[in-house]
Amino acid sequence: MHFIISTTIACTSFLCGRTWSTVGGNPQHSGISAIAAQDYVIARQVTAVDQNLAGSTRDILAHYGAPMITAANTVFIPVRTTTLDPNGDRMFQVEVRDGSTLALKTILASDYRQPVYNGWVPSYSPALSGRNVYYFPGSGGTVYAVTEPDAPVPVVSKQIAFFGNDNYNRDKADYDANVMISTPIVSDREGDIFFGFTVQGGSTGLQSGVARIGADGSGSWVSAQAAIGGAPGTVPFNSVPVLSNLEQTLYFAVSNSSAGYLVSVNAATLAPLNSTRLLDPATGDLALVTSDSSASPVVGLDGDVYYGVLESNIPAHNERGWLLHFDASLKTVKTPGAFGWDDTPSIVPSDLVPSYQGTSKYLVLTKYNNYKNTGTGDGRNKIALLDPNNQTELDPVNGHTTVMNEVLTILGVTPDGPPASAVREWCINSAAVDRVTKSAIVNSEDGHLYRWDFTTNTFSQSIGLHGPLGEAYTPTVIGVDGTSWAINDGYLYAITNH
Repeated sequence: MHFIISTTIACTSFLCGRTWSTVGGNPQHSGISAIAAQDYVIARQVTAVDQNLAGSTRDILAHYGAPMITAANTVFIPVRTTTLDPNGDRMFQVEVRDGSTLALKTILASDYRQPVYNGWVPSYSPALSGRNVYYFPGSGGTVYAVTEPDAPVPVVSKQIAFFGNDNYNRDKADYDANVMISTPIVSDREGDIFFGFTVQGGSTGLQSGVARIGADGSGSWVSAQAAIGGAPGTVPFNSVPVLSNLEQTLYFAVSNSSAGYLVSVNAATLAPLNSTRLLDPATGDLALVTSDSSASPVVGLDGDVYYGVLESNIPAHNERGWLLHFDASLKTVKTPGAFGWDDTPSIVPSDLVPSYQGTSKYLVLTKYNNYKNTGTGDGRNKIALLDPNNQTELDPVNGHTTVMNEVLTILGVTPDGPPASAVREWCINSAAVDRVTKSAIVNSEDGHLYRWDFTTNTFSQSIGLHGPLGEAYTPTVIGVDGTSWAINDGYLYAITNH
């Protein structure tokens, strides 16, 4: 029998969701779930999210989208297939499954083509809107919409171009060859969606930037160049825009040939509001923003904005990068975190950490790897809860940069020497936070999924998935019935108590 986990715990913020709709579960990417994750008893291998690389015995240099889950427990899983597009890249599809039985309901095909990339394979990351419409990327910068995602056999109901369907149909070949969605999709509560796109040439009249498609199907866009008021730029691949708590402001990253920026625009009109250059807090020089990363901006419970970057002088900070921290206006630079590379942090309300005695409303959960054979890195790879607004400390690597204080840290489990102190890396990008049991669902490159208990600062549960294997940092998800979802070695797993 399949049991639904219920709870009476108060969840006073809309940041604490029941469906899982985008990166980090919600429009602020906080990772907070109002559903308790079931105990780890059985890990079922659901499907290969990468039909080409799943089960690999070598490092997997690819990013993957998380499953999206409706309130009725329909699960949408993006899959990289073995079919090749005209550029010779793998194409994508979406498996739709019943979250209770894991039975396959249908497969949604996509003609999406990836932008040209030089390193890691970018993610393919659809989203579920605030009006329960599932959107997934298609060709030429278009999206496909599934307006009845919980139907017995969900089907595509329409294809939407943010620059106008008439324009797309008039010059389809040009758009298909040159315009590509390049970030995950995010939706607000009203059902409007946002995403980054890149333009690689052609005569479409578009420039790389961010698009908005309203719940009514209307489209608009702003170029990265207009957003920063400078030279032409792009939105880094994998870096999904984020909405403020009241969803009136949209934040996203931009990079150009000389600098990286965090920008804000009006969420309704996309009119630029502000931008700030992303600087290395140790050197004052320009931080590195790269499309090999899967870092996305996150909004805290107080409206502050966080974004992870690489240090300016690699590997001076052991390639840990920095978690940059700004107020909602982006005009005030606040205390950074000591790790930012390739990480979308999660938000942990401070009442989930009984030992915390500070005044911050929330803490920030982040990877805290210290990569061996990189700078002075010793391989003592940790995860951490950091205090963003109260106590500070000196950076544990360079000893002189003021950074967020470590409230809790915990070392990885599996040895990975030499050196003898080294342990396997944490394989996390946007960890799911279980508000009910005061814990987080965290993935490791040692092939196990762990539950990090904030009360005891221990791994109260673990379960083997696959591996160990060097691979991209991946998200964890908590479904509406308490199933934990995690990716390891190119496979998606569902972890339950039965």
